[in-house]
Amino acid sequence: MTLVERFLKYVSFDTQSSDESGVTPSTGKQMVFARYLKTELEQLGLEEIELDDYGYLYATLPANTDRAVPTVGFIAHMDTSPDCSGADVRPRIVENYDGSDIVLNASEGIVLSPGQFPELLDHCGEDLIVTDGTTLLGADDKAGIAEIVSAMAWFKAHPEVEHGRIRVGFNPDEEIGLGAHKFDVEKFGCEFAYTMDGSEVGELEFENFNAAGAKFTIKGRNVHPGYAKGKMINSMLVANHLMSLVPADETPATTEGYEGFYHLVGLQGEVEQTTLSYIIRDHDRARFEERKQFMASLVEQLNAHYGEPLVSLEMKDQYYNMREKIEPVVYVIDIAKQAISEAGITPVVKAIRGGTDGAQLSFKGLPCPNIFAGGLNFHGRYEFVPIQSMEKAMQVVVKIAELVAKR
Repeated sequence: MTLVERFLKYVSFDTQSSDESGVTPSTGKQMVFARYLKTELEQLGLEEIELDDYGYLYATLPANTDRAVPTVGFIAHMDTSPDCSGADVRPRIVENYDGSDIVLNASEGIVLSPGQFPELLDHCGEDLIVTDGTTLLGADDKAGIAEIVSAMAWFKAHPEVEHGRIRVGFNPDEEIGLGAHKFDVEKFGCEFAYTMDGSEVGELEFENFNAAGAKFTIKGRNVHPGYAKGKMINSMLVANHLMSLVPADETPATTEGYEGFYHLVGLQGEVEQTTLSYIIRDHDRARFEERKQFMASLVEQLNAHYGEPLVSLEMKDQYYNMREKIEPVVYVIDIAKQAISEAGITPVVKAIRGGTDGAQLSFKGLPCPNIFAGGLNFHGRYEFVPIQSMEKAMQVVVKIAELVAKR
């Protein structure tokens, strides 16, 4: 099976995670995909294959050298984002892309255009896998899984290429911030690892946001509208008041680079009760703490304004900036840079405006920078991945294993 065939097979599985279930994996359909992957790894001849009850899949490609070589790991997540449907994905390949608009869905007028997504023009002449405009694609992170599995298949087909022990790990629930929570670092048994979960070709990342989730619950008081004066409290209007207090110029749509933000990701309401869900992000740890304090201060401010305790807040940290854990072992970055260069790509070291499982794993004792998987426009119907980018990412996995053996 080729890399592209693997990827197209993988995206046929609906693996959307859910932050509402409270179990791991958060959806049973992720386990269906995990069982399929387990069977494929068995057929490839990998060893020490284990799928645990939480949907974490581990496997080993044994070393083919007697020399002492560090064990390196490669990790990708199986779930797709709750932001857009991942059911019945219908990908197609646009060969030799010419720089024009790509009609994803003519009946619904959905077009992937370089006018809106100028990064398309960086991939003229390449072969793009796109959606039909009704679902996401799932390159985040099934491209990463396909690249890792294909690299293991390449090593099996090329026993003459020396490598040490390689561990692969595929986990659920990354998209809801829980991918690394039950990842067994001790069992994985690596000195360092890499997540294949980045975007544009060449990307290498070892800085990410500090992240927290904040859920406001607002209680209202419903009274017949004909007799409501001085009695009714419409929780949705209180929610609107709260939203007006959050800085309008500190959202994902108004920030870039190292700038943090507040992002409203969910709103459910009626007169009696409304809930608002935000995510809080900042690369700077001190500024991150200030942002959390600001959100907490809104509760006191609004309750004082309305004269009763209408607003409550549940807030919890999700992950932290991995930079402080990677800098003491900077050689793992040097290896990745060299591997990317040897694959014929210019390394692009940048901070992630998001997070990866590698951030949490780094804080659990497994240094784990992030490498590009090749996809773009994640989490929506305009997602696409150039085949040539996936091929380059697979080459980087191979090169890293080779370099570790040489070092």
